[in-house]
Amino acid sequence: MKILPFFRLPFATGLLFGMALSTIAHAEPLRFALVAKWINHPFFIQAGKGCAEAAQAEGDTCLLLGPPDSSHFRQQNEVMEQALKMGLDGLALSVTNSAWLAEHALKEAGQTLLITFDSDLGPHERHLRKGYVGLDNLAFGKELGMLAQHFRPQGGKLCILSGNPEDTNHQERIEGIRQQLRGQAEKGVAGRRLRGEKGWSELARCPLYRAANQKDALIKLTTLLASSNPVDVIISTGSWLIHQAELYRQQLGPLLARQEEKAVRPTIIIATPEPGAAQRALLDDGLVQAYLSMESQEIGRQSYRMMKRLAQGKPVPEKVLVDTHIYLSNPLQGTRVDR
Repeated sequence: MKILPFFRLPFATGLLFGMALSTIAHAEPLRFALVAKWINHPFFIQAGKGCAEAAQAEGDTCLLLGPPDSSHFRQQNEVMEQALKMGLDGLALSVTNSAWLAEHALKEAGQTLLITFDSDLGPHERHLRKGYVGLDNLAFGKELGMLAQHFRPQGGKLCILSGNPEDTNHQERIEGIRQQLRGQAEKGVAGRRLRGEKGWSELARCPLYRAANQKDALIKLTTLLASSNPVDVIISTGSWLIHQAELYRQQLGPLLARQEEKAVRPTIIIATPEPGAAQRALLDDGLVQAYLSMESQEIGRQSYRMMKRLAQGKPVPEKVLVDTHIYLSNPLQGTRVDR
């Protein structure tokens, strides 16, 4: 049996899972946890690893908890309810449905030290947490929009692929994309689709929501590409499309090749954790034009450090933000994208 540097512990409900590195001797080790939207998502696996390694270095433990198969706020709520009964020294939550969680599991938080990571609580619920670690998701969306402008400076028809419409971080990313392409932050247009501003418009059937696993994301994208409505740019606000790079290649490669022959092939831009070799190969082969990545392990490390300081009674900043990185396809390597 192969021994991994971390392990997962199934709980009786089938919803609660844990991941922890073995701890070194410590007089009074502290126990923390990240509560993910979906425990098997590559981003959360990497964030959990970063948290666990940082905790081990100080003799503490950091678990990764969450629904096992997909992202859903009701399942995450059940996981939170169980986590709050574990007597942990701190919890970091990646928020699915902010209002729902605030009205249910978070009502029972009591004195448990709570922060958010990756996806923050909404403005009306933000008082429930002590701090946030992750991206400025509105700014991240604007960077995705800048990449679209880089490839299509004259504008074009856009389709956004996203997760659940209740996910705070993805809604902020979508708003950032629209603000960037619209050209200015206008009053009264939050949530409004692009309608030709600066040459940009969104297809009537987009955004394509509930693409929160690779199978569903690929079905939605192949259906879009096979339709009679041409699309110039596709932006995925998460990495679902490329979790298994070979599956993406098999399903989309032939379709994209046929579109290339007809000169109607779209630009594909994907938000992702740090891409591995297989994902970077998709760039090399022109099957993806750009990735905008986040430092997922660093988000985990910084989440542990914020929880540890809070447990020690020390002050913490209201937000800790991590860097992003742009990866471009080979023909454009070295090309600057203004940020």
